[in-house]
Amino acid sequence: MSKFDFLIETKEDLIKAVNDFGFVPLFSNLIRGFSVEEHVSPSAWFSAEEGVWEWKGPVIRETGCAYGKFFEKKAVFVSREWFPDFANYRRDGYDFDARFDDGLASFRDKTLYELVAETAPSLSKRIKSKGGYGKNGRKGFDTVMTRLQAECYVIISDFIYELDKTGKTYGWGVAEYSTPEIFMGESFTGKVYSKEPEESYNLILSHLKSILPDTEENKIIKMLKI
Repeated sequence: MSKFDFLIETKEDLIKAVNDFGFVPLFSNLIRGFSVEEHVSPSAWFSAEEGVWEWKGPVIRETGCAYGKFFEKKAVFVSREWFPDFANYRRDGYDFDARFDDGLASFRDKTLYELVAETAPSLSKRIKSKGGYGKNGRKGFDTVMTRLQAECYVIISDFIYELDKTGKTYGWGVAEYSTPEIFMGESFTGKVYSKEPEESYNLILSHLKSILPDTEENKIIKMLKI
């Protein structure tokens, strides 16, 4: 039986899942049962009451976890404990400048990465405005931002809500972007390149196999790939 077994009814339940399991995908994916969506109470998932969508920002802030499109271009919470190894593996040991210098990142990626690093924490509209993205400007913002998240150079550090005239929040939270280096500080920079990428990968694979013992290893391996 999978150890990834819980019921999310409160924000505290989600925080516990992130801290206990380390990797918590938000949406259903190729591994059955490995997501918040499949373990959440209906009252906390797309309901009139406060739920997962409102808890994402507080969970990120309170746990210090990384959040972004890490698996299958879908959102995942990765705990503060596990993210340095995950980033080391996904970056293959490269900081961004070294990746670009070795021809492994495009100029488009470099431009957007540097914009995020210069403005972080920052909403996408600010990044787009500063970088000249838009109908008659630079293209590919969403594609590049998704790739930078998959490579663990950019994360979502919070969700910001608009305020009405009375000071109450409304609408959907808007993603605020940062880099792990800025958001997590020394707890990340002091660990991210402390191992060989292969060692980090093997540790993650072993961990995921331990919490998903009934899952075929090839599915876990497939999910870990970019």
